[in-house]
Amino acid sequence: MENSKGHTILLVDDEPDILEFLSYNIRKEGYKVFTANNGEEGVKLTQQLSPSLILLDVMMPKMDGIETCQIIRKDLNITQPIIAFLTSRAEDYAQIAGFEAGADDYISKPIRPRLLLSKIESLLRRLDKSHGVVIDSDINSLKIDREKFLIEISGKQIILPKKEFELLELLASRPGKVFNREQILSIVWGNETIVGERTIDVHIRKLREKLGDEYIRTIKGVGYTFNEK
Repeated sequence: MENSKGHTILLVDDEPDILEFLSYNIRKEGYKVFTANNGEEGVKLTQQLSPSLILLDVMMPKMDGIETCQIIRKDLNITQPIIAFLTSRAEDYAQIAGFEAGADDYISKPIRPRLLLSKIESLLRRLDKSHGVVIDSDINSLKIDREKFLIEISGKQIILPKKEFELLELLASRPGKVFNREQILSIVWGNETIVGERTIDVHIRKLREKLGDEYIRTIKGVGYTFNEK
């Protein structure tokens, strides 16, 4: 497995000064860095480079970050990267829209180099944990492949964003067990980012849209459980 400094990082932002600033600080740490100044170019480079991490601006002309993220997440030919939005928009609705599009995290502007590099290392550790081990689980006719962040239902393959996948994997690891919100936040998100309980609801809703309603059950006032056969 390549070490963290061998990872490729793609920066997508329409502000040249931001790209130059980010590129300089990230390259200093030994990462391979590529840049795009709009969403369309970002999608093309993602297809060509298969980056480990994309730092994606939200507000861009032609194609904003939300749409760019959605296109990348829906492309089954792309090895799915970690995606973190760069944004000065701190409103809850903006973050929810980003998570719905398939984002893994947020990095707020203005960006301080030391905190940025710490966040990048943290995000890439998530990716590294996913490599090297393949876990195939057949539960309720749902197959889970941890190496590829892939699920299969009745022969249909679906690639999930990493946080959705990790949430599903957690629930499916103990069918019938009720995981409360505190447990889910601690295990899936850890201490790497500050998220609210609304984030869990968004991810559960997206999973149900993709899998159907029969797999994940809400225990009102407590949390969620994966249905046993």
